[in-house]
Amino acid sequence: MHTLSLVNPYTETAFAEVGVTTPGQLESAVRDARGAYEDWRRSDIADRVALCGQFVEAFRAEKESIARDVTQQMGKPISQARGEVDTAIDRAEQTIAMAPEILADDSAPELPGFERYVRHEPLGVVLDIAAWNYPLLIAVNVVVPSVLAGNAVIIKHSSKTPLCGQAFVQAFARAGAPDKLVQQIVAGHAETEALVRDSRIDFVSFTGSTKGGHEIVRSASDRFIDVGLELGGKDPAYVCADADFDFAVANCIDGAFYNAGQSCCAIERLYVDEAIYDDFVDAYVAKAREYVLGDPLDESTTIGPQASKSAPDFLRSQVDAAVAAGGRLVVDPATFEISGHGWFAAPGVVADAPQDCSLMQEESFGPVIGITKVRSDDEAIRLMNDSPYGLTASIWTADAGRAARVGAEVETGTFFMNRCDYVDPALPWTGVKDTGRGCSLSRYGFLQLTRRKSMHLRVEV
Repeated sequence: MHTLSLVNPYTETAFAEVGVTTPGQLESAVRDARGAYEDWRRSDIADRVALCGQFVEAFRAEKESIARDVTQQMGKPISQARGEVDTAIDRAEQTIAMAPEILADDSAPELPGFERYVRHEPLGVVLDIAAWNYPLLIAVNVVVPSVLAGNAVIIKHSSKTPLCGQAFVQAFARAGAPDKLVQQIVAGHAETEALVRDSRIDFVSFTGSTKGGHEIVRSASDRFIDVGLELGGKDPAYVCADADFDFAVANCIDGAFYNAGQSCCAIERLYVDEAIYDDFVDAYVAKAREYVLGDPLDESTTIGPQASKSAPDFLRSQVDAAVAAGGRLVVDPATFEISGHGWFAAPGVVADAPQDCSLMQEESFGPVIGITKVRSDDEAIRLMNDSPYGLTASIWTADAGRAARVGAEVETGTFFMNRCDYVDPALPWTGVKDTGRGCSLSRYGFLQLTRRKSMHLRVEV
């Protein structure tokens, strides 16, 4: 049997092995998923809610083990990994609470002699191709609503974090889920592409790179199925002169460097009103220097290693290129002390970063950021929109009317006022431009995992 070695990005050594799904096992997984779906689609919403509630309890019972697996697989500091488990549970519970109302039949306007309504029927088998950076949250966004909607699920987690997919499968099994309702495969690109093309797969959710998104679309292009794509981001923040200064500084740096910057919705570009620009940069620099890099299993560590070995060199190249183009290196990654070894990228901050440099245009996915000053809302909007991506954007101001006006002009999936790097289960998680298409969460996420059937009944003849 072929196995996949999991390498801890801090120790740089293998700590576990998982079996790679064979062609025969892959065929069985799809066949079994179809069988599980045929029974599950006839289940009552109360049964689905009950099962997912038991899944939550089973997941909660393994919190510490799951958190440690996250840390060892992709380097997230243990305190943040525990936070991700808690958030995944909270998101699942909110999704469960919303499901009965959202999945209930929609009534059409009354018409004498007729009963007319719209049913939300399950699609069939959902393939969830989940990313490694938030390996629990990305999966829970798809797996739980899929099961609630009456679908079967096959999880194809990142090769960096397959233990997280396994955690979902095991928790559903302990919850008493029907056999093969939720499965995991461990497969490469060729096998995944073949699965996307398989006529027994009814929906594909993919979280990953824009390049990967194009590959998914090409693989599905011969079939009339929908694909949900949550891809890259280069999310901007605009700090106005009337913002709560200390609050904006603290949140804009946490929004950039949390999870070592490895978040699709991390702040990656900062635009600051010229009236407070110099003071903001000084305060931001002071906060950046407080980060502690080291063993992610150490409670005091605030930035762990990057999940990818190549990431530190790429991030340093972005910083160097921004400085060569005229930016000022105000936080030098080379000045940080790192406890131990591993694939670390220390914080890097470039003030006066040119808008056309890679640091302001190309997704970083690490703890580096460019800051530049702006003179007006119009200039901020223009620069915020100067990007091929559009996942989230934020404004930091005391004026809600101003936030609404700016937000109406910014090309993004989610616009925040005095908040960032947050996913709200009550709102659709979506993006524009090269960030992808479709959505997860909220009523709109459920609709993506179901098909509408119009019921048009003449009851009086």
